[in-house]
Amino acid sequence: MRMISMSMLIPKPRPLLNIQTGGGGGLDMQALINQRALIPQSEKIVVVMGATGTGKSRLSIDLATRFPAEIINSDKMQVYRGLDIVTNKITDDERKGVPHHLLGMIDPNADFTANNFCSMASCAIKSIIGRGKLPIIVGGSNSFVEALIENDNRFRSRYNFCCLWVDVPIPVLHSFVSDRVDRMVERGMVDEVKNIFNPNHFDYSRGIRRSIGVPEFDRFFRAKPFCDEEAQARLLDEAINQTKINTCNLACHQLDKIIRLKNVKGWKIHRLDATEVFTKQGQGQGQEEADEAWENLVVGPSTKIVSKFLFNHHATMVYSNPAPVRLGMGMAMPVAAAASTH
Repeated sequence: MRMISMSMLIPKPRPLLNIQTGGGGGLDMQALINQRALIPQSEKIVVVMGATGTGKSRLSIDLATRFPAEIINSDKMQVYRGLDIVTNKITDDERKGVPHHLLGMIDPNADFTANNFCSMASCAIKSIIGRGKLPIIVGGSNSFVEALIENDNRFRSRYNFCCLWVDVPIPVLHSFVSDRVDRMVERGMVDEVKNIFNPNHFDYSRGIRRSIGVPEFDRFFRAKPFCDEEAQARLLDEAINQTKINTCNLACHQLDKIIRLKNVKGWKIHRLDATEVFTKQGQGQGQEEADEAWENLVVGPSTKIVSKFLFNHHATMVYSNPAPVRLGMGMAMPVAAAASTH
């Protein structure tokens, strides 16, 4: 494992970590760096969880621009090539230069299983750690993550992991998901699905054709050549509405899985309440206010959790204030026990 210096821990773009010892004396940053380098005690992984539409990908990028990290996709539909709108893949611009693994690389007709994911994710993890980076696993397919962590005894003996859960109440999320499907339609989702439609193909149980937003349009495309414009519009509305319903059902299923992992499997999962972010967006208060809530309620707490998980200390991370400040600490560096992860 390569040594990771304190400078790699500081959130970007404004490194503002200052620490005050329990005795009240100030310990400046350079003195801390000169005194010791902080080294993770074992090979560690961060997992970002949440229902569809809650902002998992956004948080993973925020973390990867604050820590030296690379991202492993665990969404079972986003692993396939194609249907970027339907599967809601993160765009190149949104990635902000952060390397992504298992994203849009599998043949769309292949049957990619949990075992396939475990094998390829394990290779990606080793490669990322070998470069001195932090693997961040993110995606809505909790069954893939559970298989990786629960079904491979070597995983638990080698890695320590920290789970972050971006949570939004289902009624609030359903409204957002409905709006998101409308935006996907505006971006060209219907044409994207039409390009892979095959009137001789009836199987939607394998590969990328299982994606929500593909089988829902089958009836529309089959009937369209034989219908007038009014009937076509009705069938299109039915397909869009069914896509919304199935996406909302998926969100409920994903939420149930996270709760089961927490309450039944005993995973220590850090819940981050993003309700205010979505509420501000829904009330039309402006993107700036929503972004500020995201930083304060999701990114800030997540950064502190990951910092403690990696380096076993109580330093408070500050990255939104343009001027350095001193922050109190209960104890000097670094004596706190690592965050428990299951």
